[in-house]
Amino acid sequence: MKKEENFSEWYNELVETAGLTDKRYPIKGMNVWPAYGWKIMQYIDSFIRQELDATNHDEVCFPLLIPKTEFQKEKDHIKGFDAEVYWVTHAGLNELDIPLLLRPTSETAMYPMFSIWVRSHGDLPLKIYQLVNTFRYETKQTRAFIRVREIHFFESHTCHVDEADAQRQVEEDFEILEKLMQKLCLPYKLLKRTEWDKFPGAYYTVGIDTAMMRGRSLQLGSIHHYRENFSRPFDIKYEDVDGSTKYVHQTTYGMSERLLGSVVGVHGDDKGLVLPPALAPFQVVIVPILAKGNVEAVTAQARALRDELKAAGVRVTLDESDERPGAKFFKWELKGVPLRLELGARDIEKSMVAYARRDDGKKGSFDRSKVVDEVRSMLEVIAKDMRAKAQKFLDDSIMDVDNMDFKEVPEKWLRFGWCGEQECGRKIEERTELKILGSPYVKEDFHGKCLCCGKETDTVVYAARAM
Repeated sequence: MKKEENFSEWYNELVETAGLTDKRYPIKGMNVWPAYGWKIMQYIDSFIRQELDATNHDEVCFPLLIPKTEFQKEKDHIKGFDAEVYWVTHAGLNELDIPLLLRPTSETAMYPMFSIWVRSHGDLPLKIYQLVNTFRYETKQTRAFIRVREIHFFESHTCHVDEADAQRQVEEDFEILEKLMQKLCLPYKLLKRTEWDKFPGAYYTVGIDTAMMRGRSLQLGSIHHYRENFSRPFDIKYEDVDGSTKYVHQTTYGMSERLLGSVVGVHGDDKGLVLPPALAPFQVVIVPILAKGNVEAVTAQARALRDELKAAGVRVTLDESDERPGAKFFKWELKGVPLRLELGARDIEKSMVAYARRDDGKKGSFDRSKVVDEVRSMLEVIAKDMRAKAQKFLDDSIMDVDNMDFKEVPEKWLRFGWCGEQECGRKIEERTELKILGSPYVKEDFHGKCLCCGKETDTVVYAARAM
């Protein structure tokens, strides 16, 4: 299946044939993580942990179940999620006095504890995170990693003395995000959601969006500033230095296994996965080119090359299977291994190692005596080139428009002026059948007119078809 001809079928087939997921588990939208897919997700998790730990967040683990009484404390929150919740009503044969639910997110699980943990200004800022599974009854068509009912999820939750300190946390979250996206080689837009599309209970929400095929957008995660919208119903307050009692200001930052889905969708091609070097379970695969009379010598040299790269910290595998070289190339291209090394008798005679890049197919040779440094350098180049290519795709996916006089809405993200009035925003969404993703968090220079009412405005927004 060709990616450009039918992205949905291409994607659904690839994630299974490449060993990222197994959808045969007997609950729709709750898929099994095979070893290869889980290893990639673990690398993503490790990068998240690395950045959160470096910014003085502490990892925690909260229970899966939330009492209905706690869930109802924040009315806006339950209004946003009540249609997606899985309920637990019985313990064995006994009906529970208070129904329990599987966490859709963890605000209502964590915040009763925050009201116990936070007592004084000395307890702040409180910065915690967890990597857990969340559960939402997704009613739309499910798609592995992108739209599932059991979600592998990262979430950080913070409490602060005031709005300004919470705002500083939001800015730090953006820095954490950029370091993660460098590893994944993914471009993105930070777009402040409209009032009708922000997270229930948030003061404001910033969506993290990237571009997929045919003008589609995929939300990778979101960052929320809550002010006191959760601390008041959950009674999270502290004693300030002057003895007064104040409510904390809060933020959250969440991302999910969609990160892996975006890596597949953005970087993959008709041959299979194209994995960023930082994520690849194997960054290098060595394929020995064997011929009659040189099997032992070439095999010995290939093993020595593997051991040398492994000792240097490169994740490498040697394919010693009985398959022909062409079949091996096909297999590892499907798996997305960033760099293939080929070693045959002629290469050994010349003290060279042949290579092929997965991302662009370019081929060449390394000096055998310098192969470790050459491989490391090439992996860095591959990562840089992958992100540049993805950034160009995102940029090319955006189209400026100043009117809605089109017979068919272009298969692009649309960029246009908006007066800020909800009535105009809703009309634009209805007319274009696109979702307004929001306005750039970092204001873009713009002078134009509202796409709906024609009023002069300096606010620009993006709209797209969501995945």
